[in-house]
Amino acid sequence: MREEQQMARVVYTKYDGSLHWHQYATRLGEDEHGVWLGCRAGNTAQRGHEPPITYEHAFVLLFPRDAWWTAVFNAAPDRTEIYCDISTVPCWQDGVVTMVDLDLDVVRRRDGSLFIDDEDEFAEHRVRYGYPAQVVENAERAAQWLMKSIGERAEPFTDGYRKWLSLVE
Repeated sequence: MREEQQMARVVYTKYDGSLHWHQYATRLGEDEHGVWLGCRAGNTAQRGHEPPITYEHAFVLLFPRDAWWTAVFNAAPDRTEIYCDISTVPCWQDGVVTMVDLDLDVVRRRDGSLFIDDEDEFAEHRVRYGYPAQVVENAERAAQWLMKSIGERAEPFTDGYRKWLSLVE
C-alpha cells in the first residue's frame, strides 16, 4: 500500500448529534475537488447502531473543501452512479472526517435520471431539529448547485472520479 493510502474513518451524524452512517475507507489522495477515499467491493458500513451492511460494488467518496455536500461514485453495475449527501462542511481531524447529514440527497442513476431525494425528510427534520435559517439556505443552495453541475456533467461528475474509482475496482 502506498504511503498516502491510509485508512480514514467516515462519520455522518444527524443534526441532534446522533450517529448516522459510519465506515472506514482508504484515503486515495486529493485533487482540486477535495479528498478522495475508496472502498472495494465487500466493504462494510453501518447506520447508527444497526448491523453492518456489505457493499457488493466498489465506490469512491469525495469530501470537498468548504462545500455543503459529499459524494459517492459507484462502480457498475450499481444502478446509482452518483449519490450526493447534502451535509455540513466536512471536518477532518486525526484521520476522521465528520459532517452532519441534512437529509437531502442528489442522485444520478446510471440511466441518466437525476433527482433530489428525501425532501420530505428534510422538511420534517427541519422542524424536529430546528435547523437554523442559514443551515436551510446552505442545504437548499448546495442541492440546487449539485443538480445544475451534475446535470451539465461538470467535473468531477463526468470523468474526474473515474481515475479514483479505478484504484479500488
